[in-house]
Amino acid sequence: MEKRWLIKEQANEEDVKRLSEQLDIDNIIAELLVQRGIKNYEEAKSFFRPDLQQLYDPFLMKDMDIAVVRLEKALKNNEKILIYGDYDVDGTTAVAMVFSFLKKRYSNLGYYIPDRDTEGYGISFKGIDFAKQNGYSLIIALDCGIKGNDKIDYASQLNIDFIVCDHHLQGEKVPNAIAVLDPKQNDCSYPFKELSGCGVGFKFLHAFSIKNNIPFGELISYLDLVAVSIASDIVPIIGENRILTFFGLKLLNSNPRIGLKSIIKTAGMINQEIYVNDIVFKIGPRINAAGRLETGNIIVDLLTTDDEKLAEQLAPEINTLNTQRKDLDCSITEEAIKTIKENQDLVNRKTTVLYNPTWHKGVLGIVASRCTETYYRPTIILTESCGLAVGSARSVQGFDLYKAIDACSDLLVGYGGHMYAAGLTLKIENIQAFQDKFEKIVSETINPELLIPKIEVDAKISINEITPKLYRLIKQFQPFGPDNMKPVFVTENLTDKGTAKIVGRENEHLKFDVFDIQNNSNYFFRSIAFRQSNKYNLIKSKPSFDACYCIEENEFLGNVSIQLKIKDIK
Repeated sequence: MEKRWLIKEQANEEDVKRLSEQLDIDNIIAELLVQRGIKNYEEAKSFFRPDLQQLYDPFLMKDMDIAVVRLEKALKNNEKILIYGDYDVDGTTAVAMVFSFLKKRYSNLGYYIPDRDTEGYGISFKGIDFAKQNGYSLIIALDCGIKGNDKIDYASQLNIDFIVCDHHLQGEKVPNAIAVLDPKQNDCSYPFKELSGCGVGFKFLHAFSIKNNIPFGELISYLDLVAVSIASDIVPIIGENRILTFFGLKLLNSNPRIGLKSIIKTAGMINQEIYVNDIVFKIGPRINAAGRLETGNIIVDLLTTDDEKLAEQLAPEINTLNTQRKDLDCSITEEAIKTIKENQDLVNRKTTVLYNPTWHKGVLGIVASRCTETYYRPTIILTESCGLAVGSARSVQGFDLYKAIDACSDLLVGYGGHMYAAGLTLKIENIQAFQDKFEKIVSETINPELLIPKIEVDAKISINEITPKLYRLIKQFQPFGPDNMKPVFVTENLTDKGTAKIVGRENEHLKFDVFDIQNNSNYFFRSIAFRQSNKYNLIKSKPSFDACYCIEENEFLGNVSIQLKIKDIK
């Protein structure tokens, strides 16, 4: 698939020069920093040396004081407290964190993870009925609740109070809970809006700790869970999220809780440095698999246990579920892509909306992502559950999927989510009407350029500017993630050194050495282009080519060297 390269606007020369002199760094690094809004020594220091003291006062969040008072009242009166959270990574890590924290000082509590098949995302009537039947009078909802108005009203009729800790966009009206903690709600002035659900829960615990003289050091032990939630939920890793992830990764790499350690072990990462990408592709999917295919309870059991034997028993179960999830993901993705290929009308659309009642509900989001990678356009994958069509939606960069779904709300039973990912429910008889209306709205509002995958390029450089020092400084930009991605460079007029070869089990990758003929450089670098074996003839037949890439480290037989991870070749 063709990709468009978008080279970022060059940063202000004076800012770059001043920062370069202040920090005694190359202009390339100074340019990267200014692009990220860092223009002086103090800002650079905060960026390169995150500090937990930089976290905002949690009481700046709307309703935080009310939430703390209500929790204190529950503890004082020995009320039964139910910790409620979604079955995905963000929800289960948040429940594990809040439950573990309160369990240290209070025993009259439990937790509840809704069943994906019978209850779906968010607060459910079934969950509230469970609370009533078991004598719970306070529910702390994590990673959900901001659009649970009718359920929270129902709970109120049963004399059950709610504290909502969410990070999703609010609906037309904020629910009538005792307290709603959500930095994205319209009238909340909290300075950082991009916390994960677990992150909002962490701020709640921080506020409670301040009020009750609990040392902040105790909260640090939960940052491994917060980092896993931030990375897995794909929220921007800037501001508070960068600080929380930085220290959470330190904990993951030094002394993670028993449950996470067992997952790390089954993922084959013992004695390896763990980065954000490892959470996204190895730890997160294993946690998600349980909630998608069986129950999120098994994850909370694992993440809250202090029993190594129990952890050793549960982690392999989760690994098995993850393998099953992969198999389902692959087979359904193949079926979905085949469905599109065989229907010219579907091929020519600007959206993908597919329904198959036999597809497993637990992998719809992954399948939607895979289809978006193949046919780069807003995608919704639906299946049947409890007599309704339920689905997951994924967008392309720059297009507000949530707004497009909201415009179709007259055809929906329910929906929620973000700009780039959402979930929805509708009557099966409305699928065709929804498919047509969604296509119409997207076609009328999307910029055609957004339907071509974009690679954002930070800077043009020559090969001889790539040095060990440059790479060492780039490594210090970590943790990488949304809004602070690994820098991407373009070098023009490269040529293959004559070593190009196709590699991989299915001959899908391209490996070669490159040097810069324009600058008569003696430098050359080993390069790997994953899933780009189709470019082999291009680099062999052309006198020169341009490449965009990231700079990485390659270790082979104990030898460490810099290599280029090629993102695209033209």
